[in-house]
Amino acid sequence: MLGLNYTSVSEFILIGFSTFPQHLLPVFFLLFLLMYLFTLLGNLLIMATVWSERSLHTPMYLFLCALSTSEVLYTFAIIPRMLADLLSTDRSISFRACASQMLFFFTPGFTHSFLLTVMGYDRYVAICHPLRYNVLMSPRGCACLVAWSWAGGLFIGLLVTSAVFHLPFCGLNEVHHFLCHVPPLLKLACGNNVPGVALGVGVVCTTALLGCFLLILLSYAFIVAAILRIPSAEGRHKAFSTCASHLIVVIVHYSFASVIYLKPKGLYSEEGNTLMAITYTVLTPFLSPIIFSLRNKELKIGIKKTFLSKLYPSSI
Repeated sequence: MLGLNYTSVSEFILIGFSTFPQHLLPVFFLLFLLMYLFTLLGNLLIMATVWSERSLHTPMYLFLCALSTSEVLYTFAIIPRMLADLLSTDRSISFRACASQMLFFFTPGFTHSFLLTVMGYDRYVAICHPLRYNVLMSPRGCACLVAWSWAGGLFIGLLVTSAVFHLPFCGLNEVHHFLCHVPPLLKLACGNNVPGVALGVGVVCTTALLGCFLLILLSYAFIVAAILRIPSAEGRHKAFSTCASHLIVVIVHYSFASVIYLKPKGLYSEEGNTLMAITYTVLTPFLSPIIFSLRNKELKIGIKKTFLSKLYPSSI
């Protein structure tokens, strides 16, 4: 219609690590592989402990189990491909595989944010409305909250992926990233619709993330107010300790996200942008199970009872 001859793109080339010295790539591979294996082990350990230990069959640990599931799927969509590209000279990815990767890391990624919001609400109900906790956080209600979190993540994943991959691409196929992310792909797209799609995707993602963050802040505003009304220091410490691990994960999650998405354009080199992207694709999922395991006494006891008792029965 416009008289332009768009070249059909059948594959992309992920060149996120191509600008790094070759001798560093095996080092990155080993480091990221160890972090990925630890992330998998930590999250699977949490999931297995919650399911096998009846004392942990509570809303807080149900949400934690769902959070671990989202992190396993999120990292699985990104890191194995990234590890393969670190040791390979062929970093091409087909059009459909690229779209699939975007869908399968956007869906658990936004589900993760929704679940963090639900966990904040859970702590708000537990501390501010303890007498109504069993009613407000019934098993059916908790299952619905988890289901809606996944439905919301899937909706945003489908919306963003379909919007980006319905755009025409102009023949250039080098993606300046180690995964099929929205900003570098939009730079390769053609047509008058690109600015509108970029704006729409930005508004949807920013609204979802900022909305989750504001709801978490609101929950903790009520929580802090309720904790300050507790007369004893021991009671205040006990109430706050139930929120500490969740609060730390929220701070880590949104701190790295804000550095990535709110930084001025052109602030970092391509190498700097790649390393910054590592923080939310590798580092944040790596830290999350550590924080929840070390800061949660009940979970540590559950892991000890479930696994260490089988390995070292005489020590329990």
